[in-house]
Amino acid sequence: MLSYDDLLRDVRKDVHIGIGSSSSGNAEKSASAFDNVTVYDDPYELVNDLKNGKIDAAVRGDMSSSKLLPLIKYVFKISEIQRTVLMEPFGRKMIFIAPVGIDEGCTIKQKYELAVKSIDLMKRLGMNERIAVMSGGRDDDKGRNDIVDKTINDADELVSLLKNNNYDAYNAEILIESAVDEADLIIAPDGISGNLIFRSLHFIGNAKALGAPVLNMNKVFVDTSRAKTDYRDSIALAIKLVR
Repeated sequence: MLSYDDLLRDVRKDVHIGIGSSSSGNAEKSASAFDNVTVYDDPYELVNDLKNGKIDAAVRGDMSSSKLLPLIKYVFKISEIQRTVLMEPFGRKMIFIAPVGIDEGCTIKQKYELAVKSIDLMKRLGMNERIAVMSGGRDDDKGRNDIVDKTINDADELVSLLKNNNYDAYNAEILIESAVDEADLIIAPDGISGNLIFRSLHFIGNAKALGAPVLNMNKVFVDTSRAKTDYRDSIALAIKLVR
């Protein structure tokens, strides 16, 4: 079972990583712990070097998302950015959570794509692949609220779709407290609830958040929060994801 400490301990030296920097110095300090990381203060240079293969993977660091993410979309010709975040809640194993962007995972099809692409990353990390599909209530809550009913029905449909394609998935209902122990990937009802799960675990519960790899591009790019002060775990994650 992969842990935070394992990820930092087992670092390949045959790949070259780029990390974005603002003026905080946090990216530079994190990069100094490795021999194979280049710090960028120009988003154009970072994205172009990733595209052209000058670096094998990139980490956002504390570079502005409003500058960097539109460039990622433009250069890699993707209409939207799909992300999954790797976290380690206190005293528990690592888990992936998706969707985490507030405008992501709005449909069953989008959540299915996020789940399948997340599983591909999990295989690279040697993680187990059980999927917990969340909804807004328990099955016996049906009939109390139309919005809740829709999330329950959508979860049932998504679980059936995943199972029919040989994925290990189950309907976790609203029981996030059980899902973090029973599953390895949590699929939230939508990006808003996924973002709230992430923020509650990380900013209130002090869960480690290693970063959010972008799933729908042909290069490794790990999105990160500017609130982080140490990006060593995000760099180690990017290194691990390079094929």
